Amino acid sequence: MRIIEVILVIATVVALLGASSVCLATNTNTTESDPYILEPEAKEELIAFVNEARDFVVEQGKDKALEVFNDPNGQFVRGGLYIIALDFNGTRLANPNRKPEEIGENALNVTDPNGITINRNMLEIAKKGSGFLYYIWPNPAHSNAEELKLTYVLKVDDELWLGAGTYLNVTPPLFSNKSREDLVAFVDGARDFALNTTKEEALKAFNDKNGKFVEGGNLYIWAYDFDGNTLAHPIKPELIGKNNSDLKDPNGVEIIRDMIALAQSGGGFSYYVYPDPAKNMTEGFKLSYVTKVDDTWWLGSGIYAQ
Repeated sequence: MRIIEVILVIATVVALLGASSVCLATNTNTTESDPYILEPEAKEELIAFVNEARDFVVEQGKDKALEVFNDPNGQFVRGGLYIIALDFNGTRLANPNRKPEEIGENALNVTDPNGITINRNMLEIAKKGSGFLYYIWPNPAHSNAEELKLTYVLKVDDELWLGAGTYLNVTPPLFSNKSREDLVAFVDGARDFALNTTKEEALKAFNDKNGKFVEGGNLYIWAYDFDGNTLAHPIKPELIGKNNSDLKDPNGVEIIRDMIALAQSGGGFSYYVYPDPAKNMTEGFKLSYVTKVDDTWWLGSGIYAQ
């Protein structure tokens, strides 16, 4: 009996070690210190893949390229990587994981579980030429389980843009409806305050670390003009008066430029990795909401994934 028990213990240990090996093997694309951050090699591979697809369009023509991009067994489906293509009206032109009848549909209003307008946000990035963004999307390799994805977007010409993404090995950050509604209400309340007082008084209030527009240590209002100059930031007052338009997160997401585009288009949500003041400024994954005050400035706030 003891021999059998020993064998069972050994078998259990081996199984656990095997499971651990599988988990480690699936975490090859992100850094050990932060699973939200893509390894440089994986990031370079992603950019190269989309650049190759862009070159294929130039060499073979748009019609031939879209036919290949839509082929689930074609040369631009490589493991978890595949090419999507849309025009600047938001029409879906290629996605090998979509049904044929879905190609040609307008996809501008597609959102992820946290309200990110996926294709609308990608389109704004494409207008700039290229860039990265996050969103939650079903993973075909994992029975379409919803996972966090980092996607690279590239403009081909004035009529076409492409994208491809890689899934990050983290539990997808899901924010409750209430937390998102509270965030929107917080930002909209700050905008209404700004519209009902002078800009000077509003910025003074937003910059007050002990004021009503700072809650819980890591919920606060920031304000910028549309050139990217910092007008209010109660957590980092050293930024005030400085142009912060080049700010990027560790994966290259252009935080301020993307928010400017969102604010100009009426407001919305975005994701990025940013230091959390409630956790000694260690980087956390953040969902932010921004809105326009008027044609000269905008403001926003964000909440961190738990």
